[in-house]
Amino acid sequence: MPTLTANGIRIAFDTSGDAKSTPLLLIHGLGMQLTSWPDEFVDGLVELGFYVIRFDHRDCGLSTKFDRAGKPNPVLGWLKSRLKLPLKPAYRLDDMAEDALGVLSSLGVARAHVVGVSMGGMVGQILAARYPQRVLSLTSIMSSSGRRGLPGPSPAIRQALLRRPANPDDVESIIDTAVALQQAIGSPAYPTPEKQLRRRAARSLRRCYSPAGVARQMLAITSAPERGELLRAIPVPTLVIHGAADPLVPLACGEDTAAQIPGARLEVIQGMGHDLPSQLNERMLALIDANARGKMAPDSTPRLYVGQ
Repeated sequence: MPTLTANGIRIAFDTSGDAKSTPLLLIHGLGMQLTSWPDEFVDGLVELGFYVIRFDHRDCGLSTKFDRAGKPNPVLGWLKSRLKLPLKPAYRLDDMAEDALGVLSSLGVARAHVVGVSMGGMVGQILAARYPQRVLSLTSIMSSSGRRGLPGPSPAIRQALLRRPANPDDVESIIDTAVALQQAIGSPAYPTPEKQLRRRAARSLRRCYSPAGVARQMLAITSAPERGELLRAIPVPTLVIHGAADPLVPLACGEDTAAQIPGARLEVIQGMGHDLPSQLNERMLALIDANARGKMAPDSTPRLYVGQ
């Protein structure tokens, strides 16, 4: 797997398609590696004529780890956030956006379409707001504006997110825990077979296993300020996709994101949770392609939010 140096760290990356085609940068979510993007999703983007760029975030996959910063306590971080107490993350989402920018610069890409999922959507939002001259369009999927007061995961989902393997030294135990989480947050109307989830978990585990890195990424999310002001500054065509059945980042988070970005289009998918099920692959690709090609009209639906 090739690596590059950007923003002072080593970043693993991969590209697919013709380098002369229109660049599209994929930014994945919490603890997810570049190999976590479904192959058929990447292949579909290439068939649509994009030069697809993927990379491992800092602290996951084959990119630089920040182990010297130690492993934070996610529960304590969440409590401090709720109580508005100061947090000291090893890095911030802004740093991760700079990493993404560094990937584009290192590859000689002047401008790219950006597609971000969950935490990757947050990183993409920052990238589009701070460096609009480098972003052709933004697609923010199952993500959030970070506005205080928005609903979060249920206690059961939060527990699943924080659950540790019964035996952290046993591969099957680690896979069991990963599969249980994916089943808890996945799309109820589009379930992924357990065998497929186990294969994905095993593949990721063989490539990299860094629970401390995931905890540090989680603290970067928890400590992030609201992005309302940034979102209102995004000038590029923006599509927000969210599942109506998302139990981890509820639909209200996607609705608020779309409401904050001028001219953004919101697409709500019924029965979709917090994953990218293969059954929705064709629909997701069509939406991303339409936004990238400027064929999606802005969403003018009025929305009212408590606290605005």
